[in-house]
Amino acid sequence: MTVTALLSATLQARFASILDDTPQDITVVETQNPKFGDYQCNAAMGLAKRLGKIPRELAKAVVEAGPMPTGIAGMEVAGPGFINIFLDDNWILQKTSHIGNDPTSGIPQQGEGKTVIIDYSSPNVAKPMHIGHIRSTIIGNAIDRMYRSLGYHVIADNHIGDWGTQFGILIMGYRKFLDKDRLKQAPIEELERIYVTSYERARNDDDWMDACRAELVKLQKGDPENRSLWQTFIEISLGEFEKIYQRLDVHFDLIRGESFYHNDLADVISTLREQALAEESEGALIVRLEDEGLPVCIVQKRDGGYNYATTDVATVQSREAEFHPERIIYVTDERQQLHFKQFFAIARKTGCQSRLEHVWFGLMRLPEATFSTRQGNVIKLEALLDEAERRAYDMVSELNPDMPEPERKEVARAVGIGAVKYADLSQNPQTLITFTWDKALALDGNSGPYLQYAYARIASLLDKYSAREGTPISDQTSLQLTDPRERALCIQILRFPDVVTRAAAAYRPSVIADYLYTLSQTYSSFYQNVPCLKADPGVRESRVRLCAITATILKRGLNILGIETPARI
Repeated sequence: MTVTALLSATLQARFASILDDTPQDITVVETQNPKFGDYQCNAAMGLAKRLGKIPRELAKAVVEAGPMPTGIAGMEVAGPGFINIFLDDNWILQKTSHIGNDPTSGIPQQGEGKTVIIDYSSPNVAKPMHIGHIRSTIIGNAIDRMYRSLGYHVIADNHIGDWGTQFGILIMGYRKFLDKDRLKQAPIEELERIYVTSYERARNDDDWMDACRAELVKLQKGDPENRSLWQTFIEISLGEFEKIYQRLDVHFDLIRGESFYHNDLADVISTLREQALAEESEGALIVRLEDEGLPVCIVQKRDGGYNYATTDVATVQSREAEFHPERIIYVTDERQQLHFKQFFAIARKTGCQSRLEHVWFGLMRLPEATFSTRQGNVIKLEALLDEAERRAYDMVSELNPDMPEPERKEVARAVGIGAVKYADLSQNPQTLITFTWDKALALDGNSGPYLQYAYARIASLLDKYSAREGTPISDQTSLQLTDPRERALCIQILRFPDVVTRAAAAYRPSVIADYLYTLSQTYSSFYQNVPCLKADPGVRESRVRLCAITATILKRGLNILGIETPARI
């Protein structure tokens, strides 16, 4: 149980004893200023108004309702009826030590026995991944990791675009414009080139477009040659995608394209007809969603073709039948909000029991002239990562010129990729992000390298202690509070489980990023003002152990964001 959950339950019981009832939603929040306590509750304000009581008198009655519960040193009434809560120092030490030794770092395993499917990344076959894919991939993976840390059985599903009219165009282009040498050297770039060439011709040549449609029909009917080509396109694309995913340390449990559900689409239409949810309109089949405050949704086009809503409903039905998920989370950009509202509404009307969530995000852009590797207006994701590693290599070389070359390259990889991830994840997902290298790679601000460097500094301190004492600091070392900065650091550590829980509930990795930055600043204040290695025996061990616990939380928090923590930078 997190600290806020424990305190909320404690206050709930005390309010109930005063009111002879069990009030709902007694929440406790962290304070920003320690003079107002460690946590605060303002429930007396709302309850008093509802019950016709004076808020401050109600709060005072709660504070005076018997001895202080375990873990609370005292409570006081402030202002018109706030309850300030001060934690007991011995309890703080006990809980901090527990979090430091707990394999889950105190994160409540509230997801045990529950399955969550997270649908993210989802690139299209035969097209290189570009910066438009970075946010879905990175945000989706962070949410994936958050839910795993909470004990959920997570199925990470990469729902790739591998079906549709573009394949007729691609097949024609492959047969007419293929350069075999280019295909060997840069396979997915060559597929993109021949698609673009074929598409441009189709725009200006009706006969060519007719031929493309004919090839698509053959593919859809199972023509062996076209099916073989289509499968080749998929294999080439997945191979190229996997190179990017390995660099990003992103892993999927399931990779299924739209084609996997193609044979189920007719059944979806039949269900919609049988349940009188669909009706014909101007030759197409639509579902009216006025009762949901949404425009009509086309589920079958005039020519009998299906659209994304139909495919997504079929996908939900398949996932529910196979995995029985408690919820399904989709991570896409903001432009798809209407689509998800419509298809969620249709899915619910057809009996979907899973909780459906659309986590949408704003777009990412780069300032002009930041990048030189461009194809049109598209910046390839591979080029972005290459540039990140190159710049990080220069930074690491400057910081640690004596570092061996293999280690330097490995550290540069971790720092560069971490910088790109953190620059995204530290922002509110729903904002437009302008990515700049100076901010992403800064060592003196809220950045990935800053947090990685904070971890590395603690690792260095722990190495020095081990070298001097001949043994690492024991995880059984007793903690002491001899300075207010020690207490402030412990309080920050105690907040980590709450932060992860809150971040997962809101689908916002930025909540964890903000916390890690605050934790690192709190640690910096502690380290700069309180001697550790030079402290007296007993106190020294306590402080080094507190440093080790801080490093553990930094490492786990960054790992949840998908960011590595090199021991040296």
